[in-house]
Amino acid sequence: MKKVNSRRKAVKQMLAAGAGIALAPTAGFAAEKSAASITMKGNINHSVCRWTYGHLSLDQLCVVAKEIGIKAIDLVGPKEWDVLKKHGLDSSMCNGAEINLVQGFNNTTYHQKLIENYAAMIPLVAKAGYKNLICFSGNRDGMDDETGLQNSVIGLKKILGLAEKHGVILTMELLNSRVDHKDYMCDRSTWGIELCKRLGSENFKLLYDIYHMQIDEGDIIRSIKSNHLYYGHYHTAGNPGRHELDENQELNYPAIMRAIHATGFKGYVAQEFIPTATDKIASLRNAVTLCDI
Repeated sequence: MKKVNSRRKAVKQMLAAGAGIALAPTAGFAAEKSAASITMKGNINHSVCRWTYGHLSLDQLCVVAKEIGIKAIDLVGPKEWDVLKKHGLDSSMCNGAEINLVQGFNNTTYHQKLIENYAAMIPLVAKAGYKNLICFSGNRDGMDDETGLQNSVIGLKKILGLAEKHGVILTMELLNSRVDHKDYMCDRSTWGIELCKRLGSENFKLLYDIYHMQIDEGDIIRSIKSNHLYYGHYHTAGNPGRHELDENQELNYPAIMRAIHATGFKGYVAQEFIPTATDKIASLRNAVTLCDI
């Protein structure tokens, strides 16, 4: 995977445009698009991350999602919520309040800007009828874990009351620091869970990214079973490579989905792999079919 395809760059581009700009129609879209839809079993609520299908406009991705049986799109900001509503799709994980992935709540330097951003965004999320709003710990930059926890509690508590008032769940993503996001602090479920405990609010959860946590700690199914009360959202991708959920990667996604379902989880599982196949829509359809247990 070339670095130009990295999530960091994609997210940065979306933020610069106010949480995402629809790309121009793609010439190959008609060839990829298929009218065949999947009959869903209803055990998993499926979503897809917008940035991984950046070769499609948001309108095009919505059409594809509806055909496949996907109910929502992840990581879409307020400037494009009207597109989702036009297609009858949910914004399963809103974005646009964060500064970026590396400047987060663990560093008091960024608190003023983050608090301003989230204080403005939380009411917008609620007004639109959405629930989840993403946030990030930020990088360590030489900081120890305990200081990062203390700083995160200080910053998040300043907006958590507003989130509770509006019924919005602030959701911090777990990202691996070994391969993709060097120096990121919230790189282990234990750190994120401790932050949840210190905040003590149902309006703060973790985004458990299965791909990322496979890299940094493994033991995925045990973690889901033991810690699911702290997990408010899930992301998928094949490991190694962050590509399709196929025979070239090591995660047993049907078993993982069964574990998620067994916890009583009613939120969304979003596909966040970077497709490499010629028929990228088929890759998405195959991943959803595999995860629809």
